[in-house]
Amino acid sequence: MAFFGYCICNKDHVGQYMHFFHRLMLFSFLLTSTQLLAEKRVFNIYHDSDYTNHGQSAKAMKIGFMTALSQQQLKFDNIEFNFIEKDHRGNSNRSLMHMKQFLADPNALFMLGGLHSPPYIKYKNFINQNDILLLVPWAAGGPITRYDAGKNWVYRLSVDDTKAGYRIVRYAQQQRKCQRPQMLLEKTPWGESNYATMSKALESNAENSVTWFRWNTKINQAKIMLRDIANKQADCILFVGNAIEGRQFIEAMANLPVSQRMPIISHWGITGGDFFNNVHQYLESDVDLNFIQSCFSLRDDNKSAFTKKAIADAKALFPDTFVDEKTLPAPAGFIHAYDLANVFLTAFESTPLDKDIKITRAALHQQLESINTPVTGLIKTYHKPFSAWSNDLQDAHEALDLDDLCMAKYMPDGGINVFKN
Repeated sequence: MAFFGYCICNKDHVGQYMHFFHRLMLFSFLLTSTQLLAEKRVFNIYHDSDYTNHGQSAKAMKIGFMTALSQQQLKFDNIEFNFIEKDHRGNSNRSLMHMKQFLADPNALFMLGGLHSPPYIKYKNFINQNDILLLVPWAAGGPITRYDAGKNWVYRLSVDDTKAGYRIVRYAQQQRKCQRPQMLLEKTPWGESNYATMSKALESNAENSVTWFRWNTKINQAKIMLRDIANKQADCILFVGNAIEGRQFIEAMANLPVSQRMPIISHWGITGGDFFNNVHQYLESDVDLNFIQSCFSLRDDNKSAFTKKAIADAKALFPDTFVDEKTLPAPAGFIHAYDLANVFLTAFESTPLDKDIKITRAALHQQLESINTPVTGLIKTYHKPFSAWSNDLQDAHEALDLDDLCMAKYMPDGGINVFKN
């Protein structure tokens, strides 16, 4: 008030004061703009995973995602991504607790989820109704990415059980010549989603072709189940379970007489924990095991320059855990998380940032469905990996398809050899 009063009363100095005022305003604007440009934005990425019981998969996902982030950090000078480990220990209620922590965090950008499917199936409504952006590099349950009651917030670059069952059954029947396959499935939403797919693929009376087991099945229970399956004259087993229970069934199979042993054709859940170190002696005694993977192998001798750089950067960033790519535990976790990070970063480049994290999340959601530039990954080059989901586009939030799924086996050194289709 004094300033303007003075200017009005002293007309001879009005021009000088107005010039000074304009310069002051311009300086203030430039100072504010510089401060805004220099202000670092912090975004938290919550990794909801089983670090306790299936730590190999959790660590592999972390390495893959953080390697891709580090490669592109120069594009985001004033952006800091914090990777926060949230160990749900295979407990869906702990996963829900992490979701609530995420919602209370004003810097939480998205959740990275895996390896278990049950938390995301059980709390699918909670996830989507609360706009929790969930990116999935390891969790295969079919229902995870299908939501028809509103906006779908879950995106997956991983094995999808609406397709995996067909690949497993096709391999069993065509390559292994199985005439009487028996499903051996864990009694969880993940196992049940595989039951639905495999039953269709088998085109048979599935009720007589399935044996259910629970988490923490022990060796004696596993032996009884396998003897029952052998008595049904089954000639191979289609297995869906994780590393802990998988170990019990592999040991139980090794204890059967050779005449009663059957090939085990498995989902990839067994590869997520310390499975190989616990069963290699049984595999060496001719227990026959194959399992599904995505169609890319870190063991490939003909690596592209892109792959070589990803491996070299991972080794530099995690020298104690990423020692040899050919024997990396749970390699699918690294591969999928690396590719998913590159998809995310492509979307993030075009995402307008708002002080309100909810608005920023919604903008990122929109950009994930609007990627039109090719995204180079390890598995493939992704052309429009995601689109808007609807009942007519059931795979809109699936970055991989049936042609990206292959079968594999363990090598004597513990590495995984993928069979190209």
